[in-house]
Amino acid sequence: MVARSALHPLASPRFDRLDRLRGLALLWMAAFHFCFDLANWRLIQANFYADPLWTTQRTCILSLFLLCAGAGQAIAVHQGQTWARFWRRWAQVAGCALLVTLGSMAMFPRSFIYFGVLHGMAVMLLVARLTAGWGRGLWVAGAVAIVLPHVFQHPVFDAAWLDWTGLMTRKPITEDHVPLLPWLGVMWWGLAATQWMLAHRPGWLQGSDAATRASGDNTHPAQTPLFPRVLSTLGRWSLTFYMVHQPLLIGALAAWMTLTGRAIPA
Repeated sequence: MVARSALHPLASPRFDRLDRLRGLALLWMAAFHFCFDLANWRLIQANFYADPLWTTQRTCILSLFLLCAGAGQAIAVHQGQTWARFWRRWAQVAGCALLVTLGSMAMFPRSFIYFGVLHGMAVMLLVARLTAGWGRGLWVAGAVAIVLPHVFQHPVFDAAWLDWTGLMTRKPITEDHVPLLPWLGVMWWGLAATQWMLAHRPGWLQGSDAATRASGDNTHPAQTPLFPRVLSTLGRWSLTFYMVHQPLLIGALAAWMTLTGRAIPA
């Protein structure tokens, strides 16, 4: 079990609005994956690989995660996070990526995940850390990363050991693929935008939770409405939630199908 979110590198102080944005992305992702599970077990009719209703949602959810991850790196560098601490968080992400690969091999042996969101994030977090000092150049680098795979592709990158770059000419057969390009550009933009906010508008990242902690007034913890507090909590434990939500959803769905006498597809 992951003790603290590795998708957000800091334990304290918190930036509540960023936590809530990450929590919102998690809830959206869970709803998306639940619908995918229903379709995978033929309980609903939905094409998650071609229907814009689902492919667009995937793009939005992933973009939110990577923007938040870039923001987390900006805050980490701003607050002086050491490389030792970074590597501990990075190892959590990489280790969970390996678990995702092993789990998907069991469920989807012909289309298992070998470079999904956590695999891509592990690479992108390292790149973001190394390039955090680029300043305004991050905006340009992000734009190049986003545009490049749309203007340059080559069959040599279709090989499984190179398609992680994002320059392949066809989509690989896998349940989740998050290549370096264009997604590194989204993380770079999250990093750049948060660096600007930290320098000019730090209050945009903070919410009433942070104000209460800063004032030392813990006598009225319920002042913040329940739903924002739930989002903040989810945002602080994002990697843990990411790793456990699908096993819980699939287990609950399997239990319901068993109790109602429905056959579970092989």
